[in-house]
Amino acid sequence: MKAFCTYLVIISIFVFPIYQVNAQVFNANYAAVVNQCSSTTVLSNLTEYESLGVKRRGTVALDNTLTWLKNKYLSYGYTASQITEDSYTYTGSTAVCKNLIVTKIGTVYPNTFVIIDGHYDSLNGTGTNDNGSGLVCILEVARLLQNIPTQYSIKFINFSGEEDGLKGSQHFVTSVVNSTTPKMNIKLVFNLDEVGGVAGLVNNIITCENDTSTPTTNNAASNTITNELITCVGLYSPLSTFMDRAYSSDYMPFQSNNEIITGFFEKNETTHKHTTSDFLIYMDPTYNYNFAKAAIGAMLHFAVVDTSMSNEEFEAGFQGSFFPNPTKDFLNINCGKLDRKYTFSLVDLQGKTVFSKTFEQAKQTESIAVADFSKGMYLAVIVSGNKRFTNKIVIE
Repeated sequence: MKAFCTYLVIISIFVFPIYQVNAQVFNANYAAVVNQCSSTTVLSNLTEYESLGVKRRGTVALDNTLTWLKNKYLSYGYTASQITEDSYTYTGSTAVCKNLIVTKIGTVYPNTFVIIDGHYDSLNGTGTNDNGSGLVCILEVARLLQNIPTQYSIKFINFSGEEDGLKGSQHFVTSVVNSTTPKMNIKLVFNLDEVGGVAGLVNNIITCENDTSTPTTNNAASNTITNELITCVGLYSPLSTFMDRAYSSDYMPFQSNNEIITGFFEKNETTHKHTTSDFLIYMDPTYNYNFAKAAIGAMLHFAVVDTSMSNEEFEAGFQGSFFPNPTKDFLNINCGKLDRKYTFSLVDLQGKTVFSKTFEQAKQTESIAVADFSKGMYLAVIVSGNKRFTNKIVIE
């Protein structure tokens, strides 16, 4: 949640024509995914989050919310190996807090990450708007992108400690981002905080946030990304947009680390944040649902699904994918929506099967060592029941 700030420099920017911002145009494949966003699921998840209680550090409610989030990701098809916890303590508290990170590996740039984040702790009340509203959008993005190959890797991050001064995100930046060798390569950070709207008001504008703080090195890049975000809102949701500066939420430790940031925030700001009355009844669930649609469209754009694919090729991507391609050492198999029992084969240009392995209960992503195979082009084949998925790959 953002602290109230008296002096704001606000720039009103409405959706640009789609040909003016980085040649972004409406993508029917993206829209087909966005249209699978479920208002019923958004409302159900908000209700469940509210029922978990006041989510302060050291409370059972916060632990239960962490478990609830993990179970959501698992139910969407993410595996335990994709889910990690980042634990920390901080001065003034003996409570162990945990950030939850879910990683989806990209097919072209597996070591470059698009981060979408929001905090799951609350202050004084259940925090249904601040920030259950952001979490349910992230969950919908995760649910719908789980089986879609994206060029860039995605990290879905659920931070704790935001209400205590951005403790969770600061710890993640210091102890994970900057402690990775080499340093974690982040394409951008997309923060969702308090996007539930105000019951009884006309909620039809999204605030899109860009970096205007120091260090200023990435301010121009943030402005570019935020304008792309604005365009995505217009292309894939019924909402209009308003640009404001980023401040006082979990993207700021990343901003201080000189990463590129952007974010979503509600335009009509609730008066119930940080109170015992931050409940669903004071929110606008339809507005929250439209935020989720905009976030899905934006993440398809930021993480990059190949826009040159035909509808048939895009649908085939749901059935499986192989990456990286070309490859040298390992070929990763994403089984998509196929059954986890399948046979993988590698066939050379003479039609000879040079490798075959049957998985009885495959993980979402499996790896095959290919360094010992001859260099050249092969056909990678997955057979699952009566379904067959193939793709050409190159071993270098």
